[in-house]
Amino acid sequence: MADSIPLNPVPKDSRRIPYYSSARLSRFSVEDEPSNLDEMPLMMSEEGFENDESDYQTLPRARVNQRQRGLGWFLFGSWKLLCGSCCDCLAHICWRKKELKARTVWLGCPEKCEEKYPKNAIKNQKYNFFTFVPGVLYQQFKFFLNLYFLVVACSQFVPSLKIGYLYTYWAPLGFVLAVTMVREAVDEVRRCQRDKEMNSQLYSKLTVRGKIQVKSSDIQVGDLIIVEKNQRVPADMIFLRTSEKTGACFIRTDQLDGETDWKLKVAVGCTQRLPAVGDLFSIRAYVYAQKPQLDIHSFEGNFTREDSDPQIQESLSIENTLWASTVVASGTVIGVVIYTGKETRSVLNTSFAKNKVGLLDLELNRLTKALFLAQVVLSVVMVALQGFVGPWFRNLFRFVVLFSYIIPISLRVNLDMGKSAYGWMITKDESIPGTVVRTSTIPEELGRLVYLLTDKTGTLTQNEMIFKRLHLGTVSYGTDTMDEIQSHIIQSYAQGASQPSSGTAGGGAAAGATAPRKAQTSGPKVRKSVSSRIHEAVKAIALCHNVTPVYESHAGVNGETESAEADQDFSDDNRTYQASSPDEVALVRWTESVGLTLVNRDLTSLQLKTPSGQILSFHILQIFPFTSESKRMGIIVREESTGEITFYMKGADVAMATIVQYNDWLEEECGNMAREGLRTLVVAKKSLSEEQYQDFENRYNQAKLSIHDRALKVAAVVESLEREMELLCLTGVEDQLQADVRPTLELLRNAGIKIWMLTGDKLETATCIAKSSHLVSRNQDIHVFRPVSNRGEAHLELNAFRRKHDCALVISGDSLEMCLRYYEHEFVELACQCPAVVCCRCSPTQKAQIVQLLQQHTANRTCAIGDGGNDVSMIQAADCGIGIEGKEGKQASLAADFSITQFKHIGRLLMVHGRNSYKRSAALGQFVMHRGMIISTMQAVFSSIFYFASVPLYQGFLMVGYATIYTMFPVFSLVLDQDVKPEMALLYPELYKDLTKGRSLSFKTFLIWVLISVYQGGILMYGALVLFESEFVHVVAISFTALILTELLMVALTVRTWHWLMVVAELFSLACYLASLAFLSEYFGIGRVSFGAFFDFSYITTWPFLWKVSAITLVSCLPLYIIKYLKRKFSPPSYSKLSS
Repeated sequence: MADSIPLNPVPKDSRRIPYYSSARLSRFSVEDEPSNLDEMPLMMSEEGFENDESDYQTLPRARVNQRQRGLGWFLFGSWKLLCGSCCDCLAHICWRKKELKARTVWLGCPEKCEEKYPKNAIKNQKYNFFTFVPGVLYQQFKFFLNLYFLVVACSQFVPSLKIGYLYTYWAPLGFVLAVTMVREAVDEVRRCQRDKEMNSQLYSKLTVRGKIQVKSSDIQVGDLIIVEKNQRVPADMIFLRTSEKTGACFIRTDQLDGETDWKLKVAVGCTQRLPAVGDLFSIRAYVYAQKPQLDIHSFEGNFTREDSDPQIQESLSIENTLWASTVVASGTVIGVVIYTGKETRSVLNTSFAKNKVGLLDLELNRLTKALFLAQVVLSVVMVALQGFVGPWFRNLFRFVVLFSYIIPISLRVNLDMGKSAYGWMITKDESIPGTVVRTSTIPEELGRLVYLLTDKTGTLTQNEMIFKRLHLGTVSYGTDTMDEIQSHIIQSYAQGASQPSSGTAGGGAAAGATAPRKAQTSGPKVRKSVSSRIHEAVKAIALCHNVTPVYESHAGVNGETESAEADQDFSDDNRTYQASSPDEVALVRWTESVGLTLVNRDLTSLQLKTPSGQILSFHILQIFPFTSESKRMGIIVREESTGEITFYMKGADVAMATIVQYNDWLEEECGNMAREGLRTLVVAKKSLSEEQYQDFENRYNQAKLSIHDRALKVAAVVESLEREMELLCLTGVEDQLQADVRPTLELLRNAGIKIWMLTGDKLETATCIAKSSHLVSRNQDIHVFRPVSNRGEAHLELNAFRRKHDCALVISGDSLEMCLRYYEHEFVELACQCPAVVCCRCSPTQKAQIVQLLQQHTANRTCAIGDGGNDVSMIQAADCGIGIEGKEGKQASLAADFSITQFKHIGRLLMVHGRNSYKRSAALGQFVMHRGMIISTMQAVFSSIFYFASVPLYQGFLMVGYATIYTMFPVFSLVLDQDVKPEMALLYPELYKDLTKGRSLSFKTFLIWVLISVYQGGILMYGALVLFESEFVHVVAISFTALILTELLMVALTVRTWHWLMVVAELFSLACYLASLAFLSEYFGIGRVSFGAFFDFSYITTWPFLWKVSAITLVSCLPLYIIKYLKRKFSPPSYSKLSS
């Protein structure tokens, strides 16, 4: 019934009917009708369907066609078009990117390369020797604020525009630039040192004359490079030879894809079989490699040896490659370099660090533009009131310079010093030890975040798997009952040993192996004892996997390792397990703990050791590896002692439910384990006779040789075996979460932060962790976005997702790419409404793309947190990047803006430090502006009274002193202010929500400060004039003293929580002013208004002066104190309710 309901109400339009009817018949017929696809509506809401114009794809085209190209277009449009195309053409010529091509690489002959390939050097520097000064200056003067000061300072060189002393303008600007230059230079030197260290690492290169040492940066395409164990692979290579007997080696890829498990790589067969290393130069061979690509999980190429008859060709795939930045974990390898420098997979997947600018800085930049406009308007009004007489244009510019204090240069100085102070506080916080601030310019961003994008492996989880549960259908074993399993295993193998007739495998195994055959032939099944069922289950888990035991060799020189390994006893303490999945390692470790130990494995056999020390040998006949489509892996083994052939299989419950024999408990138990956050695997087996296996092998080999639909044919043959398998057990493995992940995620959610998990891991694993970490709450639905491969499927799936409400989304990287290609806007809009989003199988570049999508579509601030090299692109793309120093190395923490040691520290970093930094900077910024506006108001009043003369009220040192020594310390002490205690901020994360709206610094709060400044400036100036009619010469002394007192009182009014340093700053500033009064009268001859008044020391000490100054100060400040008291009483802010 549901199938017959159309996706959307369809308008009565004959063109559309065929599409919808065919869509019902076949999902895939969509591809054949591209014309209809363009008209296909993907609707956000049910309305709007009646109107044809609402169609998603047809709108832009229709409008383009309707546009009239008249004379207006010719005059303006064509000119714009011409300019644009000229600029594009110039840019293309100047910055032409080299086209990447496929290549043929001759072994050990770099000189035979047809093209010039990039140098194999790592370069993370932003500038070089010549671009440093221009680059830093550009970064500074692209801000309106700094550019404005530069223009004003330069204007003072023109005599007719000169207002005061040059140093009053140039000293602050020079100071700001000097501080910035020093900071950038230090960062640049550090980056340079890191690069130099990496580029000068030495590697052995094979030449005709033997080994020579080369620097990493001197390696070329075609070189044969030897990489020792635990050494970094310097460039992308094809794996030719290894010292391991098996012809394979393990590599660690944590810096490339973030996964900590080791990957198995296989050497090219033709070169591995050569008797000696030197023979690589006696053969004529080349590698054909595809052009450099982003995808780290795929590779296509061929290896050809020409000098043999017939010539040997081998196809190369991802398992023959060694990508740069991976580390060799076993043996010594030799490879031929195919990509270097910028063309390596790791560099292609790394985005360049951008200069991050905080939202607060951008907002203040906007406000300064508004202030500049006000300043120009004020100057024009002054000149207009003069009546535009004389050289009015020059007067206008003099007024602009005169009012230049409206925009205070100390704003940047104060904010930059404030940022450094916040950074110091974060580093010194004992609750989050080890935190490092690497980008000191954006601490306020931590207080404005809406989206948090987190990696999974190593960030939310410890990537340590622990076996938790074994379920046999009738009985379940947990961590506390594992000793029972151990005793059953010891018992069953002991019985086997006491029955010599049944050979080494033991009676238990033999009996177990024959039981299912009887069961298949006869109707009723013979119930086996619990002991034999446990024994079978443990044996299956010990055999069905891709794990290899690795023994650390104690031989010093690499050449002796092989012989040492051959003689080595399999001592338990010297063994480590390696596999591509940590789940498998956990299962094999568990079988070892209960008595059945995997001691040896190569490509064709494996050996188990029983509790009594007996060795069981098995021959590996076939392996069917795990894929994300099949969701299962299988293995066929022949036991050497009995000759029995058994097919074991394990996989996800969804894949295995249809393969195993009917049972009534599997589905229920899988659900129970998943709710506990365990990763489940179903284990099954099937015994095969020799004839059955031979028949299967013939069909399987035929399928593998077919040219068309090879994958489908192979899958069909394997599926013929996967029928009516005997269900052995269900296992539950737990991926341990990092400490306090659940409360931290809950804290962030309550603070209004939306959390997206981006991981390179499998869909099942990602979903499991999302549940166990409570990223998705228990009562929430999860919508798993089905794999889509074309536009039609993406459309249908998005419409299905649109109907879901309040459910978390789980989507794979491939499906995500398809959605973004055709329905970017719609997809992001839907995803942003989800409480949580999980993206699995994401490449490093995709992670960065998702961050950029959120920035473009939502205009909200994003934060990315990760711990591996694969998270670097995402961290650099986000507005605020946080790196965790973890098992995966320091790459992420070095690239991040903030580095922490544990995920749980992010709560305090955002709720306490982020919140405080933003609120303090907002208060500081507005207060510094108020300080400039109040003096400009006084200047305006002064000029308007004196016939609109462009004469400064305060000159020289009074102006510099006002912005620095007299008011700087109290104003800067606002960086110590806090509205609530840290404990409160963590207890009530809802306080953080208010910040994202940006209400602490908005045009509304700014206008309030403007009104305060105008009121106070007016009162101070008019008060001075009214009270001092008789002794007007003293107006400067009176108004300036009242101004300083007002500023000190205003700081006290703004402070929410007093700190002893604030009191010290207030008293120190007042003392400085009083002390300077003594020598200000002689100094510079200040206060010389147009008719020569001086600071008169004898007058300053009289009573009339003191009470009049006090009166003016009281009138300017008291009303504001009263208003603040009333506001706190009748409309208190949210935090005050908590602090009281």
